Amino acid sequence: MFYHLTQSSAEQTARVLIGRARGQGWRLMIRGTQMAELQRLDARLWATPEDSFLPHGMEGGPQDARQPLLLGTGAVTNGAKGLMLIDGAEVEAEEASTLERVWVLFDGNDPGRLSQARGQWKALTAAGLPAQYWSEESGKWEKKAEKA
Repeated sequence: MFYHLTQSSAEQTARVLIGRARGQGWRLMIRGTQMAELQRLDARLWATPEDSFLPHGMEGGPQDARQPLLLGTGAVTNGAKGLMLIDGAEVEAEEASTLERVWVLFDGNDPGRLSQARGQWKALTAAGLPAQYWSEESGKWEKKAEKA
């Protein structure tokens, strides 16, 4: 699922999607490209109010395999059913095909990220994976495209 962010931040959108996936009992991984950004997200998740706390850990710890939500730059090591890509992180079709869901969150105001997301869409759908494209340009999330 591709999320074209124009009004919400990746963190705001991630929190909603994580809540839904965790509600289904899924383990998740958030994959980024910059450890410093993942560490900022980690700190914000720990500072969350108790009623919306998301138990999680940073990749590289002794309990990676047990984390319900793992933040990192590498491979999925926590048995995740869902993988969320931020900051231009990538996924190969082979890996994506083993997961229940992959979310690609990208800044629609950044031409480079937009171009990269288009490339990911083409590569994943060319490999036969279904995809949906969601945009919030109108002020609410709307599905703009779908490929079965």
